[in-house]
Amino acid sequence: MLAAVLVATNTLGALPLLIAYAKKAATDPQVVSEIAANPGNLGILGLDPNLGLLIMLFPFLIGLLAFVLLVKPLNSRTFKVTINGRGKIRWDRFLVSFLVWLILSSLYFFIYLKADPSNFTLNNVSGTLLVLIIVSFLFVPFQAAFEEVIFRGYLMQGFAVLARNRWFPLLMTSLLFGLMHSFNPEVKEFGFLTMMPQYVAFGLIFGIVTILDDGIEAAIGAHTANNIFLCIMVTHESSALQTPAVYEQQNVYPYTEFAALLVTGIIFVIVLKIIFKWDKFSLLLGRVEAKPQPDHSPYTDVFSSLR
Repeated sequence: MLAAVLVATNTLGALPLLIAYAKKAATDPQVVSEIAANPGNLGILGLDPNLGLLIMLFPFLIGLLAFVLLVKPLNSRTFKVTINGRGKIRWDRFLVSFLVWLILSSLYFFIYLKADPSNFTLNNVSGTLLVLIIVSFLFVPFQAAFEEVIFRGYLMQGFAVLARNRWFPLLMTSLLFGLMHSFNPEVKEFGFLTMMPQYVAFGLIFGIVTILDDGIEAAIGAHTANNIFLCIMVTHESSALQTPAVYEQQNVYPYTEFAALLVTGIIFVIVLKIIFKWDKFSLLLGRVEAKPQPDHSPYTDVFSSLR
């Protein structure tokens, strides 16, 4: 499954980017060496930033589609089982989590902006901002859903079946999630050991929410809100999301951002625990008893066992 999804994202998903590279190389052969030196810099292609964002997000849409189409023939499961094991997607979970994370992110950014206004410059208030908002709301959810389906859905269920507990899947998927983001430009700018705790912390927050809520809808909502907020509101030179955002941050302080993420994550989990009336946090350390169902594989009802 993972190999098939990887192939899909890097072939069909990469087609728009390859076409853009080919068109630019045809008119400017010297750009080939620039692309080889820095393949992640879409600015070399002279693309509209919003089109560049769309090209960046397109592979995730293809990857998610590939997973949806292949999970049944390859694993004898349904896509909805990977979401929560119930067979029905809980959209209210997604929306509530989206709004809570968006509010917390906005509050943090407002405080940061007031505390250090010289660190931010107004970057975009033109009509292109509307296009950015539309592209972000239409395509970022697919990117967030793809990552959550793979890590907090597919892999977390798989590790839970193997380990028969909750803490091992939580730690493993968080570490793998962090390692997947080790190719981000922020890592090149600030260093692997500096950025990795932040990525792993994101994985832990989303993983805890997944286990306590017995499904990944809330994790997808928070992940979507986080990335949409970054796309629209603030960017910086080393950001993985190079967009014409409202503000540009001049100096990034990774450890400050990490501390803010921990505070935001703790508040986020507590707020959702109150809203959704989750069980005690001790649930995270409990055992898992995966029970096979007549029409599914033994991997099916892990989420029900995680309750």
